[in-house]
Formats: sequence, C-alpha cells, structure tokens
Amino acid sequence: MSTLTLKDLTKQYGDAAAIEGVSFTAPTGSFTVLLGPSGCGKSTTLRMIAGLDTPTSGQIHIGDRDVTHLPPSQRRISMVFQSYALFPHLSVRENILFGLKVRKEPAAGYARRLKRVSDLLGLSALLDRKPSQLSGGQQQRVALGRAVISDAPVCLMDEPLSNLDAQLRHDMRREIRALQQSLGITMVYVTHDQTEAMSMADQVVLLRNGRIEQRDTPDGLYAHPATEFTARFIGTPPMNLIDLAAPGTDRGIAGTQGLPVTGTPAEARRLGIRPEHIHIDDNGQPAVVESVEYFGADSIVVCRIGTCSGVAVRVPGHLRANAGDALKLAWQPEHQHFFAADAAVISPSGRSSADSLSI
Repeated sequence: MSTLTLKDLTKQYGDAAAIEGVSFTAPTGSFTVLLGPSGCGKSTTLRMIAGLDTPTSGQIHIGDRDVTHLPPSQRRISMVFQSYALFPHLSVRENILFGLKVRKEPAAGYARRLKRVSDLLGLSALLDRKPSQLSGGQQQRVALGRAVISDAPVCLMDEPLSNLDAQLRHDMRREIRALQQSLGITMVYVTHDQTEAMSMADQVVLLRNGRIEQRDTPDGLYAHPATEFTARFIGTPPMNLIDLAAPGTDRGIAGTQGLPVTGTPAEARRLGIRPEHIHIDDNGQPAVVESVEYFGADSIVVCRIGTCSGVAVRVPGHLRANAGDALKLAWQPEHQHFFAADAAVISPSGRSSADSLSI
C-alpha cells in the first residue's frame, strides 16, 4: 500500500509557523496537487514528506509505516525537482540509472528497467546524449525517468514544469498524468498554477498562509468554494465578488437602484458569480462597460455594477462594445454564492466545509 497520510503536520522557524496543522490523505494510486500562492507552505510540506525537512510536530505515514523521522533513503519515494538536477557530464542513460547504482541495486535488472522507462517516455533514441544536447521538455523526461525507474510507490514533484514554455507545459501535463495513471503510483505535485492543478489532479489541497484553505476535487473546488480566497484563486477569470447592499434594504447590489438579488441570506455581505454564468439581458442588473478583451471563441467584458468595478462577464464571440456603454446583466439563482463578513461561504446545501472531498 502506498497511501500517504499527513496528521497535524507543523513546521516552525522560531516563532513563525511555515506549516500549521496540515492533515490530508493521498489514496494509493491517486494524483494529489498542493496548490497555493508563493510562500503558502506547499514546498515545505513536500520537503517534509520527502524527509528533507523535519516536522516540528505531527506525523507522516506511507502505507502502515510511520516515516516521520526516517531518512529519505528509507521512505521508498522518488522526487522530481524544479531544476531537473541532471548531471551535465553524464549521458541520459547514466542519469536515469544513477539512483539505482547509488543504492547498489542488482545490475542484472538495469537493461530491462531502462528499456521500459525509456520506451515509456520516448527517450530510447536519446540515451547517449548529454543534457546540454536536449530540449527543456526532453530534460524533464529524463528527470521523470530517473524517478520512475526506482519503482518507488510514491513520487513527489516540486513545480517540475515552471521552466518550460506554455506549449511544452501543456504537453507535459498530459504526459505526467498519463504516466502516473499507467504506473498506478501515488503522486504529490506542487504548483502555484491552478491550470495544472485543475487539469491533472484527483484532489487539490489549496494552502494559504501555512494552513489548508480547502481540500476537494477540482470540480468541487470550482463549483463549491468554501471561502472567498478559494473563489478568487480558482478560475480564469476568477469568480466575481460583488458587494451587496446593507442588511435591512431590499438586498440589491451596493450602489445600485437595480433589482434585489433573489435568495440573499440576511448574513450575506458579498455575492459570488462566475463570469461564464453571467449573460446580457435587458431585464437584468444595470452595468457599465469598462473594457472588452477578445479571445476568439469568446470575449471577456469587464463591467462596473454599482460601486463594484472589475466584474468580468464571459460572452461568446466578439462583443463590440466600448468603455462607458450601458448594458444589463443577469444570472440564474442556482449559480449564486453568498459570503459572510468573515469571507466564509453561506451554503444552504451545507457544503461549506473546507474539507469536503469525496473521491
């Protein structure tokens, strides 16, 4: 079993906590992404799983083994670093086999294991080249090959695609996900890029200031954000957060004489609505165009509603509108999210937990 479990993991540097009370489980054969902005603690968490940093408190289990205080060599993990960490004087073949040789594994299995990994990653024709003779994507495959050939049941990846251009990142996302699924390994992947998280993960652990903000499947995170931070971090463009009029009024949008917002709870302070769930409607809320960005298949129209500017609306095709134009916007009540003064979601369905994962 290669289930990875973290229990109340904390890492302190003096009086400052880099990680505080982090707990989650990565089931055997799953793809878990640690997501969050720079400085949120995701790489620190990964380094503690790897054994490169020691937790101040808490436990790390791989299967039924407590590995919290074991050295990296005894944890049965592999790791892919952001910098690839290839030896420039060694060939692709030697780089891939390096870990096996260091661990003094039986040489009789080298050829078979090398062929399996090089065929899997499309490196068979490159085995005699040096890293300087490879493209960025090829170097990343070599780093993956070196991790995969170890046959470790848990693989850790620390922002492995950040050095690649956009097209290569897109291609490598698919390759890494396919590789993980074909090998059935438990993978924990660190990134600040929500596109990587949403397109690759079985579960996403969203971190903020060293704590878990929300843990869920990608679609759960997108459709049911537990906090304003999650709502704004997930989605491109992110969810609109629109101030509501003060309690005791008709609970419309702040600064407008427009229509009341249907179903607004008394404790709600902000309305959340995704750009793709807003449409132009003559019977909707009055708005003023601030800008239009055209992307081919659709346009992002940025508007001001009442006192709230920067409200994004995704519309199909090319909307030809100018700054200052008036229009009206509408949405269906089932797409509304309401947030209280403490930035937590108000959920009539009860799905307001920051840990509502079911995979």
